[in-house]
Amino acid sequence: MQNYIRIENNEYEIVSDYKGREELRKSFFELAKKTFGIDFEPWYRNGFWSEKYIPYSIVHGDKVVANVSVNHMYFQEGSGSVKRYLIQLGTIMTEEAYRNKGLIRELLERIFEEYETRTEGIYLFGNDSVLNFYPMFGFEAALEYQYTKKVSITGNQTACKIPMDSTEDYNNFLERLRTYKAVGAFCMDNDNLLMFYLTSFLKDCVYYIEEIDTYVVAESEGGTLLLHGIFSAAGVEMEKVIQSFGEKISRVVLGFTPEYTDGFEVSVLKEEDSTLFVKGKGLRRFSEEKKMFPLISHA
Repeated sequence: MQNYIRIENNEYEIVSDYKGREELRKSFFELAKKTFGIDFEPWYRNGFWSEKYIPYSIVHGDKVVANVSVNHMYFQEGSGSVKRYLIQLGTIMTEEAYRNKGLIRELLERIFEEYETRTEGIYLFGNDSVLNFYPMFGFEAALEYQYTKKVSITGNQTACKIPMDSTEDYNNFLERLRTYKAVGAFCMDNDNLLMFYLTSFLKDCVYYIEEIDTYVVAESEGGTLLLHGIFSAAGVEMEKVIQSFGEKISRVVLGFTPEYTDGFEVSVLKEEDSTLFVKGKGLRRFSEEKKMFPLISHA
């Protein structure tokens, strides 16, 4: 496969899976931080960049100037044994001086050639500036559905925050999680992506509920509890998890699709400047199924 392309009299190299090449890795990190404000360094430094995350980048000289990353995603369907293999495209970015040269198109075509027949579907989240771009590659905009409910809690909070400040904390959490199962109808099986969130945006949002032996990733603000993920050794009732966050909580928002929807209101998920695009036979009925990709699965 050709690894060099020429555009406007400039030669570019297409490279992938280069986490061991320090110069390119640092250039990729710099572009991600400049474009999205994302810091990949703690995730990499703690050993969570695995073969499930593969950047496909265009390099000019020794600098990464455009990128589309392939995330190998596995999703468990409810309590059954069905596991779906999907590709999520993320960290899609171009250095400002290199935009409008067709670099992302080159990367997408390369990725489709390599993966399209190997997966049930490919999806991504695009901002409002690219709503007309991805349909040119066969993607369709799709709806996601979110579940919420009002609650009345009389007891005190029993969910205890656990530290996520060091490599030891991260590894201890993952070791425990190997015997636990995510709760929900459509759950991500990708510890590396989970740890991206827990080493950055959600590092202060991990709780343990001793009486039901359950870990929870959650945020609370102004009486609203946003549940990102629930991990239990033997299954757990959602209501017991909610009650463990105490009387200050009056509304619950789920960042995943519940297995049992009784008591929840369902509505179309509307996120500012973000649209889900899907492609492939395995995602044709995604909107009809009234599901959402877990918030902690977004790459």
